[in-house]
Amino acid sequence: MRGLGSQPLLRLATGAIVLAWPLLVGFGLAHNGLHWLLPLMALLLLARLFQVRKQAGPMRRVLQTVALAGIALCAASALLKAHQLLLFYPVVVNAVMLAVFGGSLWSAMPLVERLARLHEPNLPPQGVRYTRQVTRIWCLFFIVNGTIALFTALQGDMRLWTAWNGVIAYLLMGSLMAGEWLVRRRLMKREQP
Repeated sequence: MRGLGSQPLLRLATGAIVLAWPLLVGFGLAHNGLHWLLPLMALLLLARLFQVRKQAGPMRRVLQTVALAGIALCAASALLKAHQLLLFYPVVVNAVMLAVFGGSLWSAMPLVERLARLHEPNLPPQGVRYTRQVTRIWCLFFIVNGTIALFTALQGDMRLWTAWNGVIAYLLMGSLMAGEWLVRRRLMKREQP
């Protein structure tokens, strides 16, 4: 497993497994294919775990926790033959993200500020306040998205679960990222002399 982190195709596959989880689970349940899909998903998540263990930066622990949660859900689902457990992966991901982003609000430097300082080490005071506010907005997003993900998992309606967790949540997340980027660009232009 030593060379896993350097193989771009495997890195792409392990990243894709995390993003495509809802679609893979939906496919596996609809086509009775989880008997072969679960071991493959668990192996890719295990490779992901090994890839990110040496990664630097504030998101390393998040990626590790999410990979471990996926492995645990795959194993529990296979052992207990309770495939509905797989539906709770998006809930776990949102809970982990909320814990990390929310927990960072009680530290000297919230997570969004740490990420911003990777590109701009000398962040002005306005930028610090802005990143704290963005961290709060992401926390709200994870609360709402996690609650809806939990609702869809408890409903057990695979169309609803797959639509929300595999499409709508990603569109909302992308919109929030794009909106935040546009606001940040606007604020940066305003601050320039």
